[in-house]
Amino acid sequence: MNSFTDTELSTYQKDGFLVARSLFSEEEINLLGQTARSDNAMDQSSAARDDGQGNAVRLALWNHPGDGIYGMYARCHRIVDRVEQLLDDEAYHYHSKMVLKDAKVGGAWAWHQDYGYWYQNGVLFPNLCSVMIAVDKATEENGCMQVIKGSHHMGRINHILSGDQAGADMERVEEAKKHLDHIHVTMDPGDALFFHSNLLHSSAANESDHSRWAMICCYNAKSNNPYKDSHHPRYTKLEKVEDTKILQVGRNDASRAETQFADLNREDTSAKSLTEQSS
Repeated sequence: MNSFTDTELSTYQKDGFLVARSLFSEEEINLLGQTARSDNAMDQSSAARDDGQGNAVRLALWNHPGDGIYGMYARCHRIVDRVEQLLDDEAYHYHSKMVLKDAKVGGAWAWHQDYGYWYQNGVLFPNLCSVMIAVDKATEENGCMQVIKGSHHMGRINHILSGDQAGADMERVEEAKKHLDHIHVTMDPGDALFFHSNLLHSSAANESDHSRWAMICCYNAKSNNPYKDSHHPRYTKLEKVEDTKILQVGRNDASRAETQFADLNREDTSAKSLTEQSS
């Protein structure tokens, strides 16, 4: 069943995040990883950004899910049905991104809230949800996501540019750490982290010998349709697909991985936006 239990929903509402362990099988996640790492178009289109400490972080971003394996993940019932529970509304695809945190060179992401910058896109309410899918094992050593548990209840915090990243006001962040638990979210490949758009999160630089790649699918509620145009789309009906399509499309596309990212709608230049963050 593609749904959270009442207990899980309560946990999300209280903490602002929830980890669904082993949401995707070993074969499913291997196909995603193999495709992404063989995708020359994604590699060439990824944007490198300074983390404020002289380290580069790489991110590839696209607005429309498409019909390849990336789109099958973003459109599958296994994710979207759960997101709609959390939003209590029909969900549409706001954008997806691949975080390319490579061994030794993957920089940090400053403390931030996603709604800290999506607010500028004409989104009135923070009723958005992101889903991070672990492609590689995420550990403290290779820069896993860190969250401040329950910080989504604080509301939107001012964000200030540091390097190429817009980070949350650190005075507020440090004060929040005194009152709320600071958690390192370690994940195995195939785990998925669902988190609220106002949850404070960050990640340290990857100084280990192991990469930490992850795909993040972001969703907005239909009733929260932005009141103005921006580099991310207004409401667009999301056509869900059966979960079996991940393996079906993934296997079929394995031999043409280099074209996957190129096939996505790349009319916008959002991957180069300096105000867009990840983890």
